Amino acid sequence: MEHSHQVTLGEILRTFLFIGTTSFGGGMAAVAFVERVCVHEKKWLNHEEFMHGIAFGQILGPFSLNSCTFVGYSLRGPIGGMLAAFGFIAPSFALISFLSWLYFRYHELPQLQSALKGTNPVVIALIVVAAVGMGRSKVRTPGAWCVAVAAFLAAALFKVGGLTILIAAGLWSLAKSWYAREHG
Repeated sequence: MEHSHQVTLGEILRTFLFIGTTSFGGGMAAVAFVERVCVHEKKWLNHEEFMHGIAFGQILGPFSLNSCTFVGYSLRGPIGGMLAAFGFIAPSFALISFLSWLYFRYHELPQLQSALKGTNPVVIALIVVAAVGMGRSKVRTPGAWCVAVAAFLAAALFKVGGLTILIAAGLWSLAKSWYAREHG
């Protein structure tokens, strides 16, 4: 994507420190927040570019971190990618280090046990909202809905891994394109 001005390294770092500090709910919720800030608010990438970053990010490791790295890299190369990754991770690292210290110091308190149990439904709701938001923009045809539902069922019911689902979806898309070209 052409940028009217080059995004500064400081702006990348500040943005991803903000995202890392304020995004909660795990991978999908964080990715949805990255999309809202970097695609819709700042317009650093278009939606298509961002979706490619998500696809790449799911191949290896934590895809929310990989998506942040992709955005930073697309804006300013390797240094931008590293700053985006650092900015995204640093607040979580500091917070988890502090919470771990608190937990191991006070883990037997009933109030803490109750608080931890109460967060589970909130995290699930954040993930569902993020998935629906992303799905609305890309899942528009009956065929796309079938693929999305099949991927969900494969992951949820049969514990199929993300890489396997991505490969299967890619093969499906290639077969569909070949069929359309041969019989269309």
